[in-house]
Amino acid sequence: MLAAIKRGTRIVCDEIADPVPGEGQVLVRTRACGICGSDLHALHHAETVARLYRAGGVENVIDPEADCVFGHEFSAEILDFGPKAARRFKPGTLVTSVPRVADQSGAHVVGYSSRFPGGYAERMLLTEELLLEVPNGLSAVEAALTEPFAVGEHAVAAADLADAGGAVVVGCGPVGLAVIAALKARGFGPVVAADFAPGRRALAEAMGADQVVDPASDSPHTRWQDFGVPATRAERARIIADGGKPGRPLIFECVGVPGVIQAIADAAPAKPQIVVVGVCMESDRFDPGISIAKEAEYRFVLGYSADEFAATLRNIAEGRIRAAQIVTREIGIQGVADAFADLAAPGAEAKVMIVPGAG
Repeated sequence: MLAAIKRGTRIVCDEIADPVPGEGQVLVRTRACGICGSDLHALHHAETVARLYRAGGVENVIDPEADCVFGHEFSAEILDFGPKAARRFKPGTLVTSVPRVADQSGAHVVGYSSRFPGGYAERMLLTEELLLEVPNGLSAVEAALTEPFAVGEHAVAAADLADAGGAVVVGCGPVGLAVIAALKARGFGPVVAADFAPGRRALAEAMGADQVVDPASDSPHTRWQDFGVPATRAERARIIADGGKPGRPLIFECVGVPGVIQAIADAAPAKPQIVVVGVCMESDRFDPGISIAKEAEYRFVLGYSADEFAATLRNIAEGRIRAAQIVTREIGIQGVADAFADLAAPGAEAKVMIVPGAG
């Protein structure tokens, strides 16, 4: 079968052996798969990806020296079943899944495993009990967006919305857009979105952001007082003395590059809640004194639960999240290497989708 393969620090298109389903596994044909920012990092920093997964308790991860087929944001069509499969769905059923597959050695991360190919290949193996049938006639591309939008669902679920006076989303790549979507699916606002790229700001507005800001000319943190969030302790104390309840600043860091957390801490008002969603693959430094002085609360999040994944699929299928708006391009497997090169430079691209057979 055809696959786009991480080989060293290059993406090469080549033929690999068709996978054979084992016990409890299902053979599927990839219908659509998104390119994730984590894949771009993993191409050059596979050792870091492996270290992070192991730190989170996942042992069966990518071998930096071996070939690997990326792709953990996918939808697929059922082809065949392995031994002892319950055959809950018929062949031809469109499904998506949390990107995990199990064998006798334990669980593996689909797309970051040197044993199990991900969605950059024509076919994959998945664990049957994790499969979700795609409802409501949702397209394969829309269904494949469940995974990245589940990341936003998890980040928002981790935040204390009841105490928040509004939210600022820093970075409007796919992660930031997913956070905006999850906030607006809950009816939460106002939401201010900040990104340097005009195209991404337009996507943030399309996803429901109430205000969009170009941080090159205006800080999103100048907007807090517009919706009742005090910028200083004195202002907060005054609101409380007058019998009011001051809103608390809620900030989502969705960039994942060194220096951003500190920049947010420097600019944030007093008593901020900062949810770190962007995955920084490099060491970073920050000044704890600033965060202490402001009594900042940090919540670091990663991934999602199976329930959050299923809830996100329902939100997309029922129209509460218009996920397809973030897709900026569809390519075939042969176009993956060029797409990686394009995505390495910040720009208007958001989500590039691989559709095997396209292009």
